[in-house]
Amino acid sequence: MKKKIFTFFLALVAGTGTMFAEKVKIGDLYYNLNVTNRTAEVTYKSYINYIYNEDWNVTTANIPSSVTYNSVTYSVTSIGDHAFDDSGLTSVTIPNSVTSIGERAFFRCSRLNSITIPNSVTNIGGGAFNSCAYLSSVTIGNSVTSIGDYVFRNCRSLTSVTIPNSVTSIGDEAFSNCSSLTSVTIPNSVTSIGKRAFDECSGLTSVTIGNSVTSIGDYAFHNCSSLTSVTIPNSVTSIGGCAFLGCSGLTSPVYIAHVFAFMPTSYSGAYTIPDGIESIAGGAFRDCTSLTSVTIPESVTSIGWNAFYKCSGLTSVTIPNSVTSISDYAFCNCTGLTSVTIEAETPPVLSYFSVFYNTNNCPIYVPCNAVNTYKTASEWKSYADRIVGNCASSYTVRFLNWDGSVLQSTQVEEGQMPQYTGATPTKPSDSRYSYTFSGWTPQIVAATADATYTATFTATPKGQGIEDVLSDQVQCTKVIRNGQILILRGDKTYTLTGQETIMP
Repeated sequence: MKKKIFTFFLALVAGTGTMFAEKVKIGDLYYNLNVTNRTAEVTYKSYINYIYNEDWNVTTANIPSSVTYNSVTYSVTSIGDHAFDDSGLTSVTIPNSVTSIGERAFFRCSRLNSITIPNSVTNIGGGAFNSCAYLSSVTIGNSVTSIGDYVFRNCRSLTSVTIPNSVTSIGDEAFSNCSSLTSVTIPNSVTSIGKRAFDECSGLTSVTIGNSVTSIGDYAFHNCSSLTSVTIPNSVTSIGGCAFLGCSGLTSPVYIAHVFAFMPTSYSGAYTIPDGIESIAGGAFRDCTSLTSVTIPESVTSIGWNAFYKCSGLTSVTIPNSVTSISDYAFCNCTGLTSVTIEAETPPVLSYFSVFYNTNNCPIYVPCNAVNTYKTASEWKSYADRIVGNCASSYTVRFLNWDGSVLQSTQVEEGQMPQYTGATPTKPSDSRYSYTFSGWTPQIVAATADATYTATFTATPKGQGIEDVLSDQVQCTKVIRNGQILILRGDKTYTLTGQETIMP
């Protein structure tokens, strides 16, 4: 007797604050009974049924709105997690008393052909109808607020679905691989479309997106190869990477006021991204092998992952000063590139070093005064040997000796100060004078044009020192001091500083 009471107590406790009687079978179905509020949840036959796919003979489920057990009536309010998981169910009737359908409730019910979800249901759990391979039609009641992750994933026979105005979000992979789905209307109530929501819906020819949607997830319409047109409302502020990748039926670019999302891979030639675009979504130009050039406007601040992946026809690209971040593999496998020009003095953030992987080892030109900054910046350092200064102009600067022979000729970037790095210029002495290098004429200045500088020398007479010049016998000897010609007369006394040039 004590053992029975203890067993009943354990079965009664099923979660904090919730009291369930032992799992019971009423008719063909199994229920968890909540003795506190007298509600019932449809559940699976046994835990073994879920784990080991034990064959369950039920094929038709007419779920009642209430059940009676031991003279107590319970309202059936939910279909629990895994309730019909992997069963041979062919049809099911859900009463208006049910408000929620649990996770994977009808997972892999491959014989189920159609289902009507009543207006009483507000929540459909993740994967509820996942892999119902022969489910061809679904009616969703107008109280459902969200279509969870994976709910109709792999329902390959589903040809149409009506999403009610009560729905505000469509979860990740909600309709992924529904290859027979031909059209879908997303109502104005929906604000977000999850990652891969309609991925691999290869039969989808048209989609209408309501004007309250603000975000479209990564790969949302990936490989919807029959899709020929799509209109993105102005409400959308973000479009995930590769959202329309593989939509080979689309012939026009897809973009909104802020985001460029998709370029058809069939596009051939040059393309200018419209002004006002702030981000290039991941995979936007992926596999556009015939794209020969692209102009990125100053409004763009970020370039997404895989944005130009495998654009092998691109020969050069200029990334404007406005871009502050470039994501993984953005230009990976652009094997035709001969140059990349970055205009920003502050290196854009690279999320990974793979951004320019397999790009023909082409030079990456950056502003002259930022070369070292780029070469030492995180992730950019991987491309240090490819980073080259890109200056507005360079000029030829020549340094000549006294006889016009060229001592040095070099290219100097605009605004840089020319530097002579050769040996000190010399001038041979003659019978009367020896010569010492004194500088360049004209005065060296920052490069703004081609320039020539000539070596200048100080002459010192042989055998004629200062005393000789100042003697009474010296008549009309000329001295050049600071560019002025002075005449030394015998009746005058002059003090020379040693910097004068004495002339005969």
